[in-house]
Amino acid sequence: MKLGFVSAILANNSFEETIDIAHRFHYQCVELACWPSGKADRRYAGVCHLDVDHLSDSYMVHIKNYCRQKNIAISALAFYPNVMDGDLAKREFNITHLKKVITASAKLGVNMVTTFVGRNQTKTIDENIELFKKIWPPIIQYAEALNVKIAVENCPMLFSEDEWPGGQNLMTTPEIFRTLFALIPSRSFGLNYDPSHFVWQMMDYIKPIYEFRDKIFHVHCKDIKLYRDRLDDVGTMAYPLQYMSPKLPGLGDVNWINYISALADIRYNGYVCIEIEDKAFEGSPEAILNSLKLSKCYIEQLPVWTV
Repeated sequence: MKLGFVSAILANNSFEETIDIAHRFHYQCVELACWPSGKADRRYAGVCHLDVDHLSDSYMVHIKNYCRQKNIAISALAFYPNVMDGDLAKREFNITHLKKVITASAKLGVNMVTTFVGRNQTKTIDENIELFKKIWPPIIQYAEALNVKIAVENCPMLFSEDEWPGGQNLMTTPEIFRTLFALIPSRSFGLNYDPSHFVWQMMDYIKPIYEFRDKIFHVHCKDIKLYRDRLDDVGTMAYPLQYMSPKLPGLGDVNWINYISALADIRYNGYVCIEIEDKAFEGSPEAILNSLKLSKCYIEQLPVWTV
């Protein structure tokens, strides 16, 4: 396994600065954010460390050479939109940009894109599955043709009022994983597995690792802290951010030894990227850099970790 981080936390840094930081802290890879420039509609979105709208040969050569010089791999190109948005204009824009990210991933030889399936948040799960049948087969076919894997994160994107009632990502539970993988039984369609989202849904985050071992293409390390007193006050049907918050690995409720051990059990030998969304470490550039240092130290000290 190779340890890295999601670049979105370094929103104010350039591509080169991001790779320099990864090199300085002895990371091995970076999941590189590829949002359309200036299109932020939520925290950690809108970060563009690789501009897929300008894929000149010289630009691609520069990206490859800079990473090679610093001995940093690109684990995946990251773009997490809602490609099943109820707003058709937004939907088409997001699909178009996602295909550009897939193209860039192929040209760079990364051959991995991390994303969401998306969801029309006002429709039922069954209605969204029907929508999935229409929208996603052509996207996966496009990725297959370019030998690119699509790794979908299991984040419900249901945190606050604007994402209510259904959230903006359908691929959130083992039951839904089975359904969607059966609908598109492609070697290019799999998971970007994040244990933290199972924690606040009160679900087992270890068992699915074994069931979906062949579908885990990419892995996140993010923690979640549940505030039991708040949960007792508002219940699980409240907006989730009322009773939980994202934390650095080791500062929440994920059992990291069990998690990494399970990945070792299934012989996962891909990329493991720390995703930082901990507000306690957002006060300054120094705090952000400290979060990258602390997260790496914590994950690497686990007795089951091998590199």
